[in-house]
Amino acid sequence: MLLDSARLAEAAARAGLAGAALVVWALDPPAAPIGVEAGRSLYPASMIKVPLAAAVLAEVARGRLGPLEARVAVDQANMTANDAQSPLVPGYAATLRELIHLAIARSDNVATNLLFDAIGRERATAVVRDELGLKDTAFHRKLSGSDPLIHDPGWDGIHRNAHPASDAATLFQKIANGTVPLSGVLRAALEEQVWNGKLSAGLAPGDRFAHKTGDTSEVTHDGGILTTAQGRRYAIVAYTAMASTDEHNARFGPFMASLRNGL
Repeated sequence: MLLDSARLAEAAARAGLAGAALVVWALDPPAAPIGVEAGRSLYPASMIKVPLAAAVLAEVARGRLGPLEARVAVDQANMTANDAQSPLVPGYAATLRELIHLAIARSDNVATNLLFDAIGRERATAVVRDELGLKDTAFHRKLSGSDPLIHDPGWDGIHRNAHPASDAATLFQKIANGTVPLSGVLRAALEEQVWNGKLSAGLAPGDRFAHKTGDTSEVTHDGGILTTAQGRRYAIVAYTAMASTDEHNARFGPFMASLRNGL
């Protein structure tokens, strides 16, 4: 069965993915991405951590930010809740490499906020747009793991972070093909993802999925680089307008299983 936009939408509907923005992009051999509402404006939640890390790595690679082993002091102002307890505590000095790994593999909000400070949100936005081609991605506000939201004096009080499914798929494609500076660092962190209850639940035997999730009371997302047991690679992104609950998150697995039948 050849996958197209209509079949992709049907698979999402059968799985119950409400308000979905989807992309499936075959990388071997290269093909045009297949999308459904791929540019839809949905809050990216923790999916924003991947382009933020990519921006930091681009600055490191070009000598504009210091080495990956440069240390950043953890301060109280960046502390917030996480789904898993953060190993970062005030007074500790983490390396940029460590912060990137924590932000991606564990979705650590404290590490993410320190990366915001290390690069600056305006600079990060310019890097991903001008150098990585993510034209609809923007960094506006640090992340909070719970209410009340973290105090963020650098926020304009209006705009939210932006990183649509279309940009997420583009970034995963670039990471897979090694065209993001220091892409191996990002790929390794994605491969060590600890949150694997969504699309990963629908993988076929022998598949590998290097990915990132995003969760809030408004949205639940997953996306990354699928490498099949046969060695074919795909960038796959599924954003939804559903709250992140056990019931909603369980719908991603059947969706991925349906996709695998058509790849």
